Amino acid sequence: MKKIKYLLIIVLGISISSCEDYLEKTPASDITDKDAFGNFTSFQGFIELLYNCIVDPDKGGAWNNHLFADENVGPSPYPFDQGNYWNNSGYLFGALNVTSQNSRDKRLWENAWWAIREANLALEKLEVEGLFNGSDEERNLIKGQALFLRAWFYFDICRFWGGMPYVDKLIGPSEDMFTDEYKRLNFRETALRMAADFRAAADILPDHWDNCEPGQATKGNNRDRINKFHCLAYMGKAYLFAASPMINEEATGNNAFDPDLCSKAAQAFGELLTLRDNTNIYTLQPWATWTDIFWRFSYQRPGGTECIMVPIIFDRSRVRWSTTGGMVPSSLGLNSGSSADVATHNFVKNYAMANGLPIDDPESGYNDQDPWTNREPRFYKDILYDGCQIWQSANADQFAQLYNGGRHRNTINPASASGYYYKRYAPMGASFSASMADQLQSYIPYMRLSDVYLMYAEAVNFMTGGGPTAKASNYTMTALDAINMIRTRGQIPELTPKYYADKDVFFEEIVRERAVEMAFEGQRFDDLRRWNRNYDPRYIYKTAVDFDRGPDGKPENVRERVILTRAVDKKHNWLPIMTKYTTQYAGFPQNPGW
Repeated sequence: MKKIKYLLIIVLGISISSCEDYLEKTPASDITDKDAFGNFTSFQGFIELLYNCIVDPDKGGAWNNHLFADENVGPSPYPFDQGNYWNNSGYLFGALNVTSQNSRDKRLWENAWWAIREANLALEKLEVEGLFNGSDEERNLIKGQALFLRAWFYFDICRFWGGMPYVDKLIGPSEDMFTDEYKRLNFRETALRMAADFRAAADILPDHWDNCEPGQATKGNNRDRINKFHCLAYMGKAYLFAASPMINEEATGNNAFDPDLCSKAAQAFGELLTLRDNTNIYTLQPWATWTDIFWRFSYQRPGGTECIMVPIIFDRSRVRWSTTGGMVPSSLGLNSGSSADVATHNFVKNYAMANGLPIDDPESGYNDQDPWTNREPRFYKDILYDGCQIWQSANADQFAQLYNGGRHRNTINPASASGYYYKRYAPMGASFSASMADQLQSYIPYMRLSDVYLMYAEAVNFMTGGGPTAKASNYTMTALDAINMIRTRGQIPELTPKYYADKDVFFEEIVRERAVEMAFEGQRFDDLRRWNRNYDPRYIYKTAVDFDRGPDGKPENVRERVILTRAVDKKHNWLPIMTKYTTQYAGFPQNPGW
């Protein structure tokens, strides 16, 4: 039994050889609890080890695929496309290396469970009488971060593997864990526990650390420190995920949105947006500098004015050898191991026309034989198509040759499998050069303000008494207003009335708007699954655009071709849990179908 209990602790990601053991006196150390947890500075240093566990999705390997839905394709099928969800994709699971400053050493499963355990340790030490000597504000900062990070790492695990036991205390090797307290929960049950932690953290954390006394020592460098906005955003997201059809069906058998949980989500987002309006701490990035959200040159940090949470930067040089190398033509010589990760034609069709209408609207003016003319502005920011300039150098790679037989379609290896590249993190164009690639900084946001507006619209649409023109009781904006905020920033007209005639019609525009605004950010896989659409026939095909280039440079004989059909069904809603964990005790079962 004792051996099983130790194994159980490992299952829950709680390493016996943890920081607490390190803090116990050994022949090589005289560090005491008072040294580590006795004052704000040392305790904050401990908390920042948890920040070190946040994984950058596309830098876990030399480059790794992190987009698991229908938006991208490589020179050969990705494991998830073939139904192989056991594949770790370079960042899902592996070894634990918390103190490493190399993003390639970070793995989601191990890092998250370790961080959850250490968050519980921090909360316990904070309550030891006479141990921590600091102000109430300092105590709240420590406690709020620990509560948020515990819940956030649970969210990061659960969005892939489903509900988990919600461990909110330290577990010793002699504790009886074969109880209901440690059984595996479903996603909804786990999300409600997350939401409670996010709420408690929001109540005691500042709007921004620059605006509190303990934050003055690091003023101007507090961007990554958890604040009230982080907590409210993820509280709303936890509720919205719990309310979504797939997760509601898992909990209740009803494949539809849960209106009560949508109401809770809408309240959380409404509280955040009210705080935003009152403080102006986060604002939508102006369109003229929209790309600052995703990338900047000269080693400047991206994120702009609207990113609430982004990955921790460990090594600025990793961008060229991961993000850039995976998305640009290998013939540019920027990375010999280029993966040629490119946008699919089926996904590109989500981008509207310049008049704001989806391309399948008869009034949109879309011409499938001239598919790149008069598209919305985000299309031209995101998508590189035939004839676009790739970079400055006047050579064979200066302009994209993506037609049948073209250099970037058939000659270089690997070439584009779809007839596109995407530029959200690798800004190919007239200003792009090898020297700029060396200095490029690009990171995938975890949470930004535009996502909050879109989630607010979705929650309000499906909340009790909701709909396109409804609003949360604590905020002035309707669901339609929120969508139009994002469209206006993207330089396209507001939705026409036929697209908000009822909540179901409006939801299809939310689906499309999320695809475009959150493109290539890792949101698509979460969204399609929580909506019970991952295996919907509309989203299982990855397609290419085949065409010849005419004498005038325009495409001719344009046709869509299926590259592959994703091997996906209902069991793929959750990833399989590694067998070494699910075979250790009955309270930790494998996900359905695996």
